[in-house]
Amino acid sequence: MLNLKSYLTCLQNRINSMKIYKKILIGLIYLPISTILSASYISAGELNSEELVKLKALYERPKYIPFPKENPFSLEKVELGKTLFFDPRMSDSGTQSCATCHNPSFSWGDGMGLGTGNGHNKLGRKSPSILNLAWDHDSEAYMWDGRKESLEDQALGPIQADVEMNMNIDRLVAFLKTTKDYKPLFEDAFPDDANPIKASSIAKSIATYERTIVSNIAPFDKWIMGDELAISSSAKKGFELYNGKANCAACHSGWRFSDASFHDIGLKSEDIGRGAFVPVASMKFAFKTVGLRNIDLRAPYMHDGSIETLAEVIDHYDSGFIQRESLSSEIKKLNLTQNEKRDLLSFLKTITSKDTPVRLPVLPK
Repeated sequence: MLNLKSYLTCLQNRINSMKIYKKILIGLIYLPISTILSASYISAGELNSEELVKLKALYERPKYIPFPKENPFSLEKVELGKTLFFDPRMSDSGTQSCATCHNPSFSWGDGMGLGTGNGHNKLGRKSPSILNLAWDHDSEAYMWDGRKESLEDQALGPIQADVEMNMNIDRLVAFLKTTKDYKPLFEDAFPDDANPIKASSIAKSIATYERTIVSNIAPFDKWIMGDELAISSSAKKGFELYNGKANCAACHSGWRFSDASFHDIGLKSEDIGRGAFVPVASMKFAFKTVGLRNIDLRAPYMHDGSIETLAEVIDHYDSGFIQRESLSSEIKKLNLTQNEKRDLLSFLKTITSKDTPVRLPVLPK
């Protein structure tokens, strides 16, 4: 077993070898947070103060939101994207908006096990939270099964899907062109475009707004910044378990608590997820690793909403998964005690923030 010093050295070498991306935020170039992989080499309860400081540093929040150079940030684009996001006229029925499934009141999900689509029909998967999606840019694989390559591509998917918002894109563009108060919003957002009201502008605006949806500072963040009273002693033990015996950080790593990858975690399901697009054994039944920020506000859990509580999620990873060929190599029996489970749950609750309430836009006429 590697000690923490050896682990961190290996980790830094891996980060240094990764492709470096440059992203733009209002003219500022910066290096994004590298994806942190597993911390499973760390034994729970064996960290000294220096080791703990180094471990906490792996979870520091980034200083900027990354925006791609092909779709740079502007306040006007955010305003337009927010307006489109909350407008139910973006759907065929006129009753569903992006916010129907991604509601800020439910931590940007919908609070249900399975999403509701066109005609109030149940969908096959849970509506995922869109918190902190800006940092998924390196994965180039969005949605539960990774079938969309960018946030812009993803933004148009549900709008056009017949089981979701069921809106013909040409019909939508025509509606926006004939809604006079939308015209200045598009012109301000895309001042260099002679014909700004079009599908690509819709996608870019919604994606830009979605990138600004970022969870706030949580008690855990205050703790790693030096406030020892920000979280309980139980939560501190849970943090070490998270990075050690419980093996959570093998997939839920970095400040968002996600490796943005795909894993089969042993749920009983006929949905093969990523395997439908990447026909290799390890991707069968694999789904996107969700970020864990605000996780205790986002029940029920998993891609199919099949687990009701966080305590039951911990039980699943401890020993409740099913064995099969595609099961992730990181999934194994943990033999957690009841006290360890309580400590882990205490920690998970510290990564929930009190976010600023969202003010709904006045919709154009």
